[in-house]
Amino acid sequence: MQIDHLIKRKLWLAPLAGYTDQAFRRICKDYAADVLVSEMVSADGLIRDSGKTLHYVLFTPCERPFGVQLFGSDPLTIAKAAEFLIPYSPDFIDINMGCPVKKVIRRGAGSALMREPQNAAKIVLETKKALSGRIPLSVKFRSGWDEQNLNYMDFGKLMQDSGADFLCLHPRTTKQMFGGKSNWDHIAQLKRAISIPLIGNGDINSLSEALAMYENTACDSIMIGRGALGKPWIFRQITAALTDIKAEDLSPEELRDTLIKHIDYALENKRESRVIREIRAHICFYTKGIEGGADLRRKINQSNSYEELISLIRLAAWNTKIINKIDIRSTHDPNALC
Repeated sequence: MQIDHLIKRKLWLAPLAGYTDQAFRRICKDYAADVLVSEMVSADGLIRDSGKTLHYVLFTPCERPFGVQLFGSDPLTIAKAAEFLIPYSPDFIDINMGCPVKKVIRRGAGSALMREPQNAAKIVLETKKALSGRIPLSVKFRSGWDEQNLNYMDFGKLMQDSGADFLCLHPRTTKQMFGGKSNWDHIAQLKRAISIPLIGNGDINSLSEALAMYENTACDSIMIGRGALGKPWIFRQITAALTDIKAEDLSPEELRDTLIKHIDYALENKRESRVIREIRAHICFYTKGIEGGADLRRKINQSNSYEELISLIRLAAWNTKIINKIDIRSTHDPNALC
């Protein structure tokens, strides 16, 4: 099974619940993201009530390579969900074993599976069997439950032995949630211990950090999540550096037009009222640090129509010197809205 197009020095957009919908994925693809992943999709929901869940897994041809990330705790349910997805032809399926959010943990899913490694292994074994080699399978996980229970090495090797084609490690513990600092040494150590490809994730908020992760961990590809919120052009900057091309600074006009395009993409498959409500979370990041940003966000939060929203954006003062200095740190909770 050929997976070089997924893992050979590629830039991934991480799955972020509530953020990496089709519109944001397409914006990141416009700015040179190589691989895209769906928001986290409930395996239970997909096989029991697919009508309400299916929109999470649909993608456009321009989004390829594209993968679907499943979460759950029952091996047969996840395997059935993966099999259900085969006719939709995703480029890979990822199993989430790293989400630290309480409502996911309470279901025995996400990073709770790192406390049940044998069940996690069974999930990979059953899913691999259901896919029958037709679609690559990956697992995304964390360093462990807490600092006293770091089991990423044994867990990663077990996922490899159970049939995963590649892995992704976010080197924080469940207890850290999205705070503190990720430990890239864990990525480097796991990379040396396994024979399948490894994607590094965590605290890549700038070009320099992306290059440092490659250098310090020898990971095969890197995944960027919160570092791309409000700054999707980070992929273009990294691509330019890796290919020795000078990346131009973002102009105020390009920043403004990127946000408008993001909204227009969202309107292609969502109601106007929903888009206006959901885009506010993204606007918090697009406008962070710009001149008059707080006032702009306040007005946008009160807007009720596309025309009013676009008018506010066009009239705003987009200070690109401030924008280019924005560094979205790991203390920002991607689930928090304005």
